[in-house]
Amino acid sequence: MGLWLGKSPLILASQSSARKMLLSNAGLAFEAVTADIDERGIQAASGLSNPREIALLLAREKAKAVSVHRPGSHVIGADQTLALGMRLFNKPAGRPQALAQLRDLAGKSHELNSAVAVARDGKVVFEDVAVARMTMRQMSEAELSAYLDAAGDAVTTSVGAYQLEGLGIHLFERIEGDHFTILGLPLLPLLAFLRSERLVAV
Repeated sequence: MGLWLGKSPLILASQSSARKMLLSNAGLAFEAVTADIDERGIQAASGLSNPREIALLLAREKAKAVSVHRPGSHVIGADQTLALGMRLFNKPAGRPQALAQLRDLAGKSHELNSAVAVARDGKVVFEDVAVARMTMRQMSEAELSAYLDAAGDAVTTSVGAYQLEGLGIHLFERIEGDHFTILGLPLLPLLAFLRSERLVAV
């Protein structure tokens, strides 16, 4: 018997391999569906500048966009922003931009704001934001180049040009925050909500 007790399938509005891994490891059966939204357009139209508010807005919009097409289902939307102070970073377009991001982050502390929202029938029924503080070590140009050589194209798939669950761990000297927040899904508050709704068996 699976842990999911909902009458309709649980939906993850994301194709993120890390988020899918976290839900699978938690024993939840789910379907992964891409949320077809214009993230940058929504962000620009909102006028928001606070990184936490932006992450939560996009998590909500992803969940709602998918939930209107899956009536009765609980849909999980998630988003993560990387902020150095109030400066937001996006995924690097290629190696030169990845190198520029790493130069800016090296020797400093930045924040990962991970938001999760659950929607049903187009209405948000739960939301939460968790924050992790990441301190990157100071690195020489040679060290940065060696990292980029080793990581390859993977640096363009994540904001900040790193994946902490992979080679990106070599970039850091201190991390404050839980593993789930860093990987982009605040799992503990999400599971607490699902339990409160009697949607999971444990």
